[in-house]
Amino acid sequence: MDNAARTRQRVLALFLPIAAVLYISAEALSPKGTDQVVTDTATALKLLAIAAKHPTQLYVAGTCAVLGLGALAVSYAAIAALARDRGSALATVAALIGSIGAFCGAIVNVLVFPNLAAAATAHTTRGAAAQFLVTTFNSGFGHGFSYAYFIGIYVAPLLMGVALWRSRSVPRWLAALFVIGLYVAESQSSGGAIVVLYMLPFAAAMVLLAARIWQAAALPASQPQPEPASVPA
Repeated sequence: MDNAARTRQRVLALFLPIAAVLYISAEALSPKGTDQVVTDTATALKLLAIAAKHPTQLYVAGTCAVLGLGALAVSYAAIAALARDRGSALATVAALIGSIGAFCGAIVNVLVFPNLAAAATAHTTRGAAAQFLVTTFNSGFGHGFSYAYFIGIYVAPLLMGVALWRSRSVPRWLAALFVIGLYVAESQSSGGAIVVLYMLPFAAAMVLLAARIWQAAALPASQPQPEPASVPA
């Protein structure tokens, strides 16, 4: 591996902890109850009342969510590079699904956070703002990106975990921690600072995987990547 390739791999490794920090920040900073899809007028009116009190907080949380999901999309590609032999093809599929899902998730979170803040602070009636939100979320655009997002967040982590498990390029407990930690992180919904505790396993998995990617970049081209300690059957 030449110097340029090492630099690229190390840059990719940095996206993993960045994704974890931004993802956790988005859920910790978003006002309680606002991280949800608006499907009816009653829900929209309830969220508008909350958003009117915390518009700046919603913009900050939305920024973290969009950037965090963008970093997660890049992270999938970086993690896939760790899988070798039997797990390489599956890791590539997982990276593709995960990256597309994360991109679609960034679009959905624009609807959830900045869109809600803008509607709450617009010079219009509360009923008109609620109708705008319901129409946006129930449009073909909203449904399409939401479906792709939900497919990505549930399918990609499992496929990537299986790929890492089969390739044995990382310890199997780390592959399991990545899947479980990401599922738990994705289940958190604007619960305040307490969500940080629930999302710590996800952050730990991302940091440990980043360290593996960084370590692999430091190896000479002729030297194979280190194998994790074998686990007795």
